[in-house]
Amino acid sequence: MAKKTRLVVTGHNDDGKSVVVSDDDAPHVHVFESSGGLTVTDLWLTSTIPADHSASGEPGSRSFTIEPPSNGSVFRVIDYPPDKVRFLNMDRETAYRDMGAAHALVKKDARYPMHKTHTIDYAVILSGEIYAVMDEGEVLLKAGDCLIQRGTSHAWSNRTDELCRIVFVLIDAKPL
Repeated sequence: MAKKTRLVVTGHNDDGKSVVVSDDDAPHVHVFESSGGLTVTDLWLTSTIPADHSASGEPGSRSFTIEPPSNGSVFRVIDYPPDKVRFLNMDRETAYRDMGAAHALVKKDARYPMHKTHTIDYAVILSGEIYAVMDEGEVLLKAGDCLIQRGTSHAWSNRTDELCRIVFVLIDAKPL
């Protein structure tokens, strides 16, 4: 089971002084049973770049999608279950449809569910380890490692018995 994520948000008071606006568990948690309990916690999103600090970045009632808003960004944490749990009964098309990403699934018959988004993704492995699988090759990432995903077809493979927690920032990008 994924642990809760504490989200601290700062802002300004009426006098223009910096303050902590909120400090609580992140409320926007999505558990995808069709992906073996993969858990996505959306922390913040923007709908413009540059970001508008007067706008709320709370995901609110926005239905979950894997990609950020057009011309925007999303900050999230994903907890990847071990492959033996995640892929046990996974129907790839259903799983990606549930994540609002049916369009992103590019290789339905590959060993792993390869997907591709029109984003640049910054990823930091917080705990555990995971393989970033490319069309050709793969790389093992461990806690503290960083990956820049530049609109490439990819998949994630957790070949351990523990969750792998990754923090992501996804930024809308021009299609390749």
